[in-house]
Amino acid sequence: MNHFSIKDIENLTGIKSHTLRIWEQRYGIPSPKRTETNIRYYDDEDLKLLLNVSMLNKQGHKISQLTSLSKTELENMALTYSEDVEDAGIQLDSMLAAMFNLDENAFEKILSSHVLKFGLEYTMAHLFFPFLKRIGVLWQTGQVNPAFEHFMSNLIRQKLIVAIDAQVHTVKPESKKFVLFLPEGEMHEIGLLFANFVLRARGHQTIYLGQNLPYTDLDSVIGQYKANYVMTVLTSIPLKSGIQDLINSLATRYPEQTMLLTGMQVANQITLKLPANVKVLNSIDDLTILAESN
Repeated sequence: MNHFSIKDIENLTGIKSHTLRIWEQRYGIPSPKRTETNIRYYDDEDLKLLLNVSMLNKQGHKISQLTSLSKTELENMALTYSEDVEDAGIQLDSMLAAMFNLDENAFEKILSSHVLKFGLEYTMAHLFFPFLKRIGVLWQTGQVNPAFEHFMSNLIRQKLIVAIDAQVHTVKPESKKFVLFLPEGEMHEIGLLFANFVLRARGHQTIYLGQNLPYTDLDSVIGQYKANYVMTVLTSIPLKSGIQDLINSLATRYPEQTMLLTGMQVANQITLKLPANVKVLNSIDDLTILAESN
């Protein structure tokens, strides 16, 4: 059972702390618990309730009306609004609720409706990556149990693998060769899988090597495959030598290839000095532009 502070609840639901206190005083919602040392906290059930209340309140329902409903009535009403694929804020709240409920069916419904209307690339760019960024920050600060983040990440990962498998991959005459890998210790694969999908969709050739790959294994593949680009995503691996040293090492190790780097540890880092054969992709748009210009 997770314990959330009032600040955690504010970050997760978007409801301001002072508003939560007013709701508690006037309507008895939420109903925080207290530790043995009299510190207030909220549990998973409080969070799920407030996610639904937050979503419905944003849609114009008065808090006085919502507090008169049962938990089941609130959930059913929120589920109706979660089908509104036009509103990214509602979708993010719905995904959070699905995550804390460990509700794969609810997640699948959100995913399918959004992909059907907007396509996989748009859904990843405008819904799932913002969601993962939001959860990642909360996970790093200890506000979310990593198991919940793993639950959602693996569902998204599965969808990407199925989508890649279903692609009709037609290699265009002017295609480039890409090797995609994650270095030793890096396990966050969603960004790399999405890059694979984008590159294949635009007729490029890719070799996907996946997670936790030693550089010695990468050397032989690059030598045999004669890649134009080598791409990796740096999200969370601890580096004693630092990111700059890693960049310099990759540039020196693979001088005939263009190194493409992205991820939280390199994107929009203005202090990094990039060798001539290294390029940082700061956004999905950067990846798309690169794929369509080659």
